[in-house]
Amino acid sequence: MSKNLTSRTEDYSKWYNELVVKADLAENSAVRGCMVIKPYGYAIWEKMQAELDRMFKETGHQNAYFPLFVPKSLFEAEEKNAEGFAKECAVVTHYRLQNDPDKEGKLRVDPEAKLEEELVVRPTSEAIIWNTYKGWIQSYRDLPILINQWANVVRWEMRTRLFLRTAEFLWQEGHTAHATESEALAEAELMNNVYAEFAEKFMAIPVIKGIKSESERFAGAVETFCIEALMQDGKALQAGTSHFLGQNFAKAFDVKFTNNEGKLDYVWATSWGVSTRLMGALIMTHSDDKGLVLPPNLAPFQVVIVPIYKNEEQLTAITDKAQGIISRLKELGISCKFDGRTTHRPGAKFAQHELQGVPLRIAIGPKDLENNTVELARRDTLSKEFVAMEDLVAKIKGLLKTIQDELFDKALTFRDSHITEVDDFETFKKVLETKTGFISAHWDGSAETEQKIKELTKATIRCIPMDAKEEAGTCVYSGKPSSRRVLFAKAY
Repeated sequence: MSKNLTSRTEDYSKWYNELVVKADLAENSAVRGCMVIKPYGYAIWEKMQAELDRMFKETGHQNAYFPLFVPKSLFEAEEKNAEGFAKECAVVTHYRLQNDPDKEGKLRVDPEAKLEEELVVRPTSEAIIWNTYKGWIQSYRDLPILINQWANVVRWEMRTRLFLRTAEFLWQEGHTAHATESEALAEAELMNNVYAEFAEKFMAIPVIKGIKSESERFAGAVETFCIEALMQDGKALQAGTSHFLGQNFAKAFDVKFTNNEGKLDYVWATSWGVSTRLMGALIMTHSDDKGLVLPPNLAPFQVVIVPIYKNEEQLTAITDKAQGIISRLKELGISCKFDGRTTHRPGAKFAQHELQGVPLRIAIGPKDLENNTVELARRDTLSKEFVAMEDLVAKIKGLLKTIQDELFDKALTFRDSHITEVDDFETFKKVLETKTGFISAHWDGSAETEQKIKELTKATIRCIPMDAKEEAGTCVYSGKPSSRRVLFAKAY
């Protein structure tokens, strides 16, 4: 497994693409814009999935599953949602091929097998779910409904990049129904907070919680809450969104309930989701020119043990010692892999585990057995030390927490040092091109100004921070009055 990567400073985009492939995370498939997630990459996604699923269930949500296909008439029912996703939709028009191939042996669509109604391959599931909820909800006693589904969706992207933007991707999408506006708003903000906690505690990625501007909202939402992260190249990445949908979908699908006063009312709704895009965020926040750097809380293996030996007798003795270490680590909930492959030399194993970001590496040779020590290497700092065997398990337990905390602190320091307050447009453009990162600037609140800034600089309003304080000022572009700063950045 080659580990020679293009330097991040030389070509960040090329570095990212090479790393995803060489670290065995994913690769492009035979389907344009779609990826194959390989076992090591999927193992990281499974860790993410498990933690998020636990957090969802702790907040009262249940998992369900809804169809991949959405009848076109249902998809069109909520106009803003349909308009927002129309250009990204894949549509099924026929349901079989002809039995008799043409003269060249190529199968053809059977013209007589046209669907009575075209089916949209879900880009998101609000339409099919709210049509379903109509049959589930009659009374306030049926509410709230707190549903999540783990699924794949299709958005026919023209420009794709592994994990960051693919035509098909994996995600979870929550869809909840409530009796009151305040309850739905609280739900939307709660789930945004869950995403923020997951990003910071498990991914070691500091995020800014905020609200999207009207033009950046989810199609069909009244309000979109979000978490925004900053990558090492100074570009922002939207790491999760949670939408307050108001009564838009309930009205589109005529979902009413009898409230506790005996009156009919429309249901209030939310939807929220994160996707395999988080894999891209994880890679770009922590990794370096030698490969992946994984936070211990999400690493498929937190520790790897590599034996160094010359003969079968030495391998047997080292393996016995390693199994004892693994058993003790397992009791503490620490995942460990013994790399006993006889097809690879120790140096090749070191290179692979370094490239794949295993947080801690233990090397054990015959002299280590004699001295009752091991060599312990950290992936994040590339530092090594010899540790006495009796101290090893406690040392590993402490180091894993240290690595997790230090990765977060490093990313936080970088993020905070790349938030720049700007008060005029020339400085705005200069900072964007030289320092990069988030720009904190006043905005007059108009879509026209927002669009003009985007056209001139390619920067968008990433969010209006939840903790943004009232502050009188003038818009960085128009000079019109403004009451608070928002965060701009170039983004993925």
